[in-house]
This record gives sequence, C-alpha cells and structure tokens, in this order.
Amino acid sequence: MVHRGPAEWVPCGPAAGERTAKLYTRRGDTGTTALLGRGRVRKDDPRIEALGAIDELNAALGLALVSQKEGKLREVFMTVQNDLFTVGADLAAPSGTRGVPRVDRDVVERLEVAIEGFDVGEIREFVIPRGSEALVRLHWARAIARRAERAAVALASAEDLNPEVLRYLNRLSSLLYQMAVWVQGRERRKRERPSYRR
Repeated sequence: MVHRGPAEWVPCGPAAGERTAKLYTRRGDTGTTALLGRGRVRKDDPRIEALGAIDELNAALGLALVSQKEGKLREVFMTVQNDLFTVGADLAAPSGTRGVPRVDRDVVERLEVAIEGFDVGEIREFVIPRGSEALVRLHWARAIARRAERAAVALASAEDLNPEVLRYLNRLSSLLYQMAVWVQGRERRKRERPSYRR
C-alpha cells in the first residue's frame, strides 16, 4: 500500500494475476515463534533473546559498514555479517539437531587473525565512545555485541550451547573495539579517556 494522504491509501504491488508471498502468518500473534528442532516457544525465551541480539548486531554492523571507507575494514565487516547467520542458526537449534550450520574453531580463528590486522598498540584505559559518525557506529556495534554475548552466556547457563559460539562473540566484541580505536587513529583523533570526575 502507498500512503497518499491523511485518509487515502492506494494499493500498489504486483500486476494483476501475479502472486506474492505473505510476510505474516498470524501464528506469532499469541507471543510464540517457531524454533528449529523445538516446535514453538515463547518470544521471550532465552534462545529467542539471544537470536534477537544477533539480529540487532548484524543490522548495526550494516549501518556501521555504510560509513566506513577503509577497504580492509569493510571486507571484515561483510565476512562477519555472513558469519552471524551461522551464529544465529547455531543458536536457533539445540545441540543434536542435524543439518544445521555450526560455528567452529576456524570461524573463531578468522576473527583472531582480523584482530591482529588492526594493530593499535597497548590499550590500558577505557576510551570514551565519541568522535566521527563512523567511529561511534563501531562503538555502538561493539556494545550490541557485548549484549549478544551476555544473552548467549545466559542461554548457556540453562541449556547446552556450542562453546565456539561464546568464543566467537567474545572475540567479535574485542575486534569491534580494536577497530574503533584503529579508526580513531586513522582519523588522527586523540583517544579521549574518562576523567571519573565526581
């Protein structure tokens, strides 16, 4: 539908005779959703919370990618965005579910190699997350990555979870922090540290 005015909606979409798939099923109207290998669960289930955080993180990375000009950083972002679908599939399916992509040690090691590629020297203090838009978007993605990790840890305390997922999320937040500091250096901005004034 296209909104033309305060009270006028004009339909738009496929030409007459074409079929489209509905983007809603009504099955979630009661607060449940389908989960691989487990039927339906409540939308506030810890596994769904973790999946939602991964989805939000991927969207934040897409937004951060828009403002990044450095080729090597963009390349890592696009790889990570793809990897997060594997993380999501792994989280969506309890251990033992067959035919589901899983995070493995190679994926974690790829992040470790990426971290080493953004050398920023030693960082001993917290850095205030401000500066250019490109820089702040990286910090925002890093904060969401930390929340996704916390959600996965909470899930792991209640159910079996692939330990590589936890390692991956831990490395990813470290990578995003390192990227932010690296971008700050490329922009020739001084690292601003909190003063802890009272």
